[in-house]
Amino acid sequence: MKGSFTKEVIFLEDSKIVQLYWDRDQSAIPATSEKYGSYCTSIARNILGSHEDAEECVNDTYLKAWNSMPPHKPSFLSAFLGKITRNLSFDRFSYNKAEKRGGGEIVLVLEELAECVSDTDCVEQAVNSRELTRAIEDFLGTLSPEKRGIFVSRYWYTESVTSIARRLGMKEGAVSMTLNRLRQKLRGHLEERGFEL
Repeated sequence: MKGSFTKEVIFLEDSKIVQLYWDRDQSAIPATSEKYGSYCTSIARNILGSHEDAEECVNDTYLKAWNSMPPHKPSFLSAFLGKITRNLSFDRFSYNKAEKRGGGEIVLVLEELAECVSDTDCVEQAVNSRELTRAIEDFLGTLSPEKRGIFVSRYWYTESVTSIARRLGMKEGAVSMTLNRLRQKLRGHLEERGFEL
């Protein structure tokens, strides 16, 4: 009688992966890819809507991580890599948009956020504003963990409403309604702090 065996995948601890970068050990890249490849690809694909562009951004993420460590020694490698992937994906999205090859979930996300800030171009510029970032962080601090998770999944990771609903065991309509209410609250929060919308 044959037994079924499942291969247990054991990932290196983040601190050990970071040390590989600091030691200039080329095995840092495969270790990063093995542990965080799917995570980074998901972020890039949500923004770009293209598997090929997402793969390129993820490869660029590994190169940027290699060039950033040292001097950086991130405590949270997933957040460090996620931010790099997100920034590279937004850059690629802007390039694609300029070349009239846009697409992906980011178009919908920017349209939704345009309710809170006057237009899509302003959203893209304002997202980089320190004051706006602080105001949004303050707003997120007022939310329950569930609502904060929904908001961040949609507007940081550009996850689709369908995917959020499936992951949280909610109906899509409930996720959409929650996001709509959160956007209205965010708008009020920003107006109270003097942002002209």
